[in-house]
Amino acid sequence: MRTLAVILVVILSACAASRGSAPVEDRRPPRTAAKKTAPPVAVAAPVPTPDGFYTVKKGDTLYSIALEHGHDYREVAQWNSLDDPTKIRVGQVLRVKAPEQQAVVLGPGRTAGRIESKPLEAQKPLEAQKPAPQAREEPRLEAAPLQFAWPARGKVIASFAEPRQKGIDIAGKAGDPVTAAAAGRVTYVGSGIPGLGKLVVIKHDQGFITVYAHNSEILVKEQQTVARGQKIAEVGDKLHFQIRKSAAAVDPLLYLPKS
Repeated sequence: MRTLAVILVVILSACAASRGSAPVEDRRPPRTAAKKTAPPVAVAAPVPTPDGFYTVKKGDTLYSIALEHGHDYREVAQWNSLDDPTKIRVGQVLRVKAPEQQAVVLGPGRTAGRIESKPLEAQKPLEAQKPAPQAREEPRLEAAPLQFAWPARGKVIASFAEPRQKGIDIAGKAGDPVTAAAAGRVTYVGSGIPGLGKLVVIKHDQGFITVYAHNSEILVKEQQTVARGQKIAEVGDKLHFQIRKSAAAVDPLLYLPKS
């Protein structure tokens, strides 16, 4: 029996030795190579627009740009060699100030020939000259301030509030007359300025411009001369009226009659 037990122990030891250890499975996620971060791209600083020029923004038209700078759109188109005033692009730089006239450069003059010296002739003594009478300066008369009239009859329903509201709104009924606030020349007629509907722009003396917007009908043409109080359009649902001094919008109530 003792011998049999020894044999069994030997057999079991051999079986245990023949069995290999269980394989170990590595379930950790595979290591990924570190991503290389691209170097930051340097963003160029915006180039400032030089004085006398304007960079076109989204929503701009040549008509609105000209109005904001106190010019006729034809002038701006001419300064920028634009054949079609409706074709401008965002980012385009336009001249909005009249170019200065270039000085005339003279060519090289002719070389003087040989100069011969001659003796001076004896001069006669000069007679005492009487002083010339001084011209009388006439006093300059300053132009009288431009007188504006109300462009429509109605209650003011929206006051001037720059920069949001660049004029006043006058209540009215469709078909009510719109009249020129002062004598001048019509520089624009159309709907080319967003948010103003059918409008008329008139240029006056002393650098003034008036704007009549949200009309139902327009009765004048561009380049037409109009008189103060002349009917130029008909009211739509209201009249939006602006007075501008050159490029700056001013409060019309400061220039219109109090009653």
